[in-house]
Amino acid sequence: MGERLSRSATDTTTVGVRVPARLDQLIMVRALAETISLIADFALDEVTDIRLALDEVATSLVLDAADDTELECRFSYEPGRMRVRVTSVAASDTVSAEAGFGYHILRTLTESVRIERADHDRFTGGYPTVIEFCWARAATDGR
Repeated sequence: MGERLSRSATDTTTVGVRVPARLDQLIMVRALAETISLIADFALDEVTDIRLALDEVATSLVLDAADDTELECRFSYEPGRMRVRVTSVAASDTVSAEAGFGYHILRTLTESVRIERADHDRFTGGYPTVIEFCWARAATDGR
C-alpha cells in the first residue's frame, strides 16, 4: 500500500501559526520560518534571508501591537518562491515597519513588500495591519 499526498494545481503549500503578539513569542515565529524554508528546499543563505525579512516584519508588528492581540504568520511556498503574510492589530495608526533601517533591509531582501493598515476597529481595540512580502530565488538562465 502506498500513501498519496494531495497537491494543489499550483504546487503551493501554506503553513500558518498564531501566537500572542509578544516579544518572547518571536523565537517560535523565527523557528517556523527557518523550518518551513528548509522543508521548501531553500539553501542556507536563502533561509537566512527569509528568516531575517520575517524577523523585521514580525518584530515591527509586535512592538506596535495593541494589548492582548495575536500575531498571525502564514507561509506559502512553491519552488523558488516564498510568500509571507503577517497580521496583527496595532495600537497606533502609524506604520513603523515603513521607516528606518529595518524597512531598508526588508526591501533589499525581498522581491516585493505590501503594507496595509485598516481604520480603527472598536472590536479589536486597534488598527488591523497586514504586511506581506515575497522572497524569490534569483533567476539563473546560464548566460
